[in-house]
Amino acid sequence: MLHFMSALVNITPVYYNSLYRHGVDDKRRLQIPAKWRSVPDEVFTVILWPNGIQRDAYLLVLPPEPLQALVAKLKSMPYSDPTADSLRRLLGKKSDQVTLDKSGRICLPELITKPAGIDKEAVLVGSWDRFEIWNPERYDQASVVDDALASEAFKLI
Repeated sequence: MLHFMSALVNITPVYYNSLYRHGVDDKRRLQIPAKWRSVPDEVFTVILWPNGIQRDAYLLVLPPEPLQALVAKLKSMPYSDPTADSLRRLLGKKSDQVTLDKSGRICLPELITKPAGIDKEAVLVGSWDRFEIWNPERYDQASVVDDALASEAFKLI
């Protein structure tokens, strides 16, 4: 037991930063950068964000801790509120769990990958406690907006 506990203390947190471009194979498998992998068989939740109807939709990827925070927030919303019910259903049906395979890849769920516009190539963007998977052209457009907001954004810290 002591060995197990000391192993937990030595786990280095994973932070998702940087930007990567990777190919997506015919089975919709996508390589996750090695430095973004904390344990073998890690499970991520992939959500079509914001809702798949917009041209800027992408895949939001949550590891367990941020997912727990999102679920806690959803659970705190009143079940008598129809807007909250809609949000829970939208997020539920437009998400799926994926597991890293032995080669460090995830298989992107077809139901949410197509609306995100991801086909043969994807851009992976770190967002510190989570990451995003984008269609390259959509990401380039979002980057223009990010650059325009940069001076205001940096005032937040």
